[in-house]
Amino acid sequence: MTQAKPRFSTFEEYLTYDDADNSRYELIDGELVELPPESEPNDWIALNLRDVLIQLINRRLVRLHNCEIQVPVLKKGDAQNRYPDLVVLREEHLALTQKRLTIKLDMPPPQLVVEVVSPGQRNRERDYKRKRDQYCRVGIPEYWIIDPEQKTVLVLMLEGDVYVEVGQFQGSSPIISPLFSNLAIAPEQVFQ
Repeated sequence: MTQAKPRFSTFEEYLTYDDADNSRYELIDGELVELPPESEPNDWIALNLRDVLIQLINRRLVRLHNCEIQVPVLKKGDAQNRYPDLVVLREEHLALTQKRLTIKLDMPPPQLVVEVVSPGQRNRERDYKRKRDQYCRVGIPEYWIIDPEQKTVLVLMLEGDVYVEVGQFQGSSPIISPLFSNLAIAPEQVFQ
């Protein structure tokens, strides 16, 4: 017999929930929506990028798929939390997330979030528009959208209260990152 998932009136209330099976959920309009497992190609892309980043920064700061970020609800139906494909934490997050790897709105934002776009128009809209708006409102300094379909990496940098395009990179053109100036990777390496 399946047990009904509870409803939550606040994000703090949701944070106390433990379903004992380590599922990932988005909280949408007070209800839990279980996230499907990552696809192998998207997981590989995020893992490949992680391997490059840990050569530049403390490997403990680079997280795949399991770092939850509380985000503002900007329109009905928006999730109150997101699980980016890759997150680069700040050193202070190591102490702030001892009990749960959740970055709340009252914490400093992570340095970088990366989303690998899944197939389908709805996923494209979510990554290119909804998540972009939410991450911007959280104050995340840099947001990358990796698009396997187009074989591009879009790098966005926060200026004031909007994201501006640093560039859309493809092929062998090196990705330019305002935060990680010593990054030496081209999109074709990310997609190998």
